[in-house]
Order: sequence, then structure tokens, then C-alpha cells
Amino acid sequence: MISNTDDILAKIAGNVVANPNPCNALKTWRKRLNIKQIQLAREMGISPSVLSDYESGRRSSPGVGFIKKYIEALIKLDKDHERILDGIIKPKDKSAIIAIKEFKEPVPARLIVELVKGQILEGKNRINIDIYGYTILDSIKAIYDLSGFEFYRIFGATTERALIFTKVGLGRSPLVAIRVSQLKPRMVILQGPKVVDPLAIDLAEKERIILVLSPLPDENSFIEILSKL
Repeated sequence: MISNTDDILAKIAGNVVANPNPCNALKTWRKRLNIKQIQLAREMGISPSVLSDYESGRRSSPGVGFIKKYIEALIKLDKDHERILDGIIKPKDKSAIIAIKEFKEPVPARLIVELVKGQILEGKNRINIDIYGYTILDSIKAIYDLSGFEFYRIFGATTERALIFTKVGLGRSPLVAIRVSQLKPRMVILQGPKVVDPLAIDLAEKERIILVLSPLPDENSFIEILSKL
């Protein structure tokens, strides 16, 4: 049994935000819960035609406010009827955020790249910009457990920071999640893959993010090196 609505909302929203097509992801959740479009529209206080336009992509991509309202309505309707969510979602077992720190003084991006023995995949022309902090994340938990609202917590006091994703497969999912987020970091460091998906590099270029691949073995290595800054 799920303990509270916030946990459920966070998990569903995290899945939606990480999806390249958030409108379709919302529609998939509605159908998965056996909730009719007209029921959901009534609960949200909007017309079925407006809801249909969002789900079909005829309207521009939904913002954070709409996504939150949509999911909250799904959760309420599910609790009032079949409680399917109780059998789908399990409580979080560990935070996706491994470490987070703000620097006392800004640090040039090139220094961080040197410390993590990184290979710059995108953004060499921005390597001298200042970085004001870092956040180390378990990439799998970040994608599946952080909602669009909780996702903002990883930016700490400022977006002018490095996000370090550990246990990465090909690097695509973290960049997709950042792409659909309103907040963007200055640098993303990937740990884990030998080869990075070209899509991740392309998204980093579009978002003007310095993308770095680091050979460090685990999150503890990053913590030990960067905690001294």
C-alpha cells in the first residue's frame, strides 16, 4: 500500500518528464488506470476536447502546472475506484541525490573536467565558464524516482552547476530529462558508458551544456575529488 499521494505523484511525474513524448506518457497512464477521458476532464475542471488536444499533441507540450493537475486527478480517481496504483508503484527506497554541494567560490569548468579526468564531448568553447556547485545523482533513480517538481531540487541554490550522473547506460535518458525540464545545468558529467549516444551529444549542443564523459569508477570517487573544492 502506498503511504501518501506525494510519493505516487512524484513517481508518475518522473516517468512523464523523462519521456520524449510527455503527452503520450500521460495518456498511457490514464489508460493504464482504466480512467475515461471524460471522467478525467470533469475531475480537472476542463472540457474533454481540451484534454483530448493535449493528449494527442494538438496543443503545445504541457507545462509543469498541467502535468501536476493531470496526475493529481488521476490519483484521486484511482483512489475513489479501483486503486490500481497500489499494485503498480512501490515506495522509494533511496534518494536519487547522492551528494550536493555549493562552492564557496566559483570554479572554472575546465578545472572540474581535469579533476574528473573527463573527455569533453560537447561545449569545448564554453570550458572557461564558472561553475557554482555540483550534484551527484544515481542516474537510474533520477529518471524513475524524481518527478518534474522534485527534479528541481537537484539544482540546489543555482542552475549554474554540474550535474553528475552515475551508472549511466548510453547517456540518453539524463539529457532527455534535462531537455524537457525548465531548468538547465551548465555542465553534465556522465559516468559509466564507454560510448555515449549521439542523441545525448546533440541535446547537449542544443541546450548549450558542457557534456563530459568521466572514467572514474563510482560515485565515491567523485565525492572524494570534488568535496575538496
